[in-house]
Amino acid sequence: MAAVTRPIPLRRTPRLRAELSQLLFAASGVGLGLVLPRITGGPQVSGPQANELLIGLGFSVLGVTAVIFSLLFLVVQWAHTSFTPRLTLFGNAPFVWRTFAFAIGLVVFCLTAGLVIGTSSRVSTAVPGAAVVLLLLVLLALLRTLQLKALASIQLAPVLHAVTERGRLVLDALRSAASRPVAPVPAAALPPLRSTVSWPRPMTILQQVDMERLLATARAAHAVVVLRVIPGTTLSFGAPVADIHTATEPPADQASADPAPAVLAALLTGAERTFDQDPLLAFRLLADIVLRALSPAVNDPATAVQSLDCLEDLLTGQAGLPTGPLHVADPDGHVRVVVELPGRDEYLQTALGDVVSASAHAPMVLLRLRTLLLHLAAGQPADRDDLVQRRLAWAEQELARRYPTLWDEARP
Repeated sequence: MAAVTRPIPLRRTPRLRAELSQLLFAASGVGLGLVLPRITGGPQVSGPQANELLIGLGFSVLGVTAVIFSLLFLVVQWAHTSFTPRLTLFGNAPFVWRTFAFAIGLVVFCLTAGLVIGTSSRVSTAVPGAAVVLLLLVLLALLRTLQLKALASIQLAPVLHAVTERGRLVLDALRSAASRPVAPVPAAALPPLRSTVSWPRPMTILQQVDMERLLATARAAHAVVVLRVIPGTTLSFGAPVADIHTATEPPADQASADPAPAVLAALLTGAERTFDQDPLLAFRLLADIVLRALSPAVNDPATAVQSLDCLEDLLTGQAGLPTGPLHVADPDGHVRVVVELPGRDEYLQTALGDVVSASAHAPMVLLRLRTLLLHLAAGQPADRDDLVQRRLAWAEQELARRYPTLWDEARP
């Protein structure tokens, strides 16, 4: 069979760990601090004065780290109390930790260059010039951008926009994967079930699936891997995560032929849900914001209505998503991985399951919820008994019972 090129869904998003970025910037600072003071050509300045300048700048930049952590504490605390504790857009933003890493690298450069200069009488102007440029142009620009991001992270509209956009990106990735469909394999046509892979470690959150690695593993084992979890799922110790179907069972003495360790290695986990591949996280966050706004302690129905606007945008956008299992094929066109995607009702239940009952005491929100459900129900048969129709009927009954005047004005 001729090889074909197919889009790979759930492609892993590479992430540079905060600790590694700090190490790289610190190493770069040491390298520059060792090299620049050894430049002998060009204009030169007094060595002792350059030394004092570098040491002073190095220790003063240490205060920048306090500013960064202050912004982190402020934004994280504000997001937890005003929006939802699951909102970690600013705390996990790569820009925050790269700015911190750059400040560390600048400190290391200044101190290293100062030590290398020592008691030298003359030194190239490239050394203090580089420190001043890195501080005044680069670091200050990074701090300005960081403060603007922090300000946006404590305002409602930018937060709702960011959550909606991140959620739309995940939905668009799933839609792109389904744009060139692979012929599905019926469950009855799958090879025999040989083993079930269980989670062998303590409870954690599935953040990403490395689909390229999983495809390579299944292809090497001539197997079909059926994932029983999706990103965003909580993995408990001993919970089944995947079924391995293959027509040939490997010999018992060949432990290396067992694909289970490689399947587990393709699952990237962490302490909290992320936007990388989680299709339901944006719906969960927006629903949390609505519920907090409708709580008796906050009582902010206008915020709930604004969040429902974003929920409607996402719910309308997921209408064209693939439903049922997603079949992923290798370059030869053979299905190797099967992933069970969330269904339409699961998106709706995550977005509105708790919001519907919480909105009963807020007429503004109840009216907006009815409008949202009417838009979702448009184009469906009137007698279709599904989740949208049932929620719509409930909202209209609550409006008629609790707010008859508003109901008379709202209904056609």
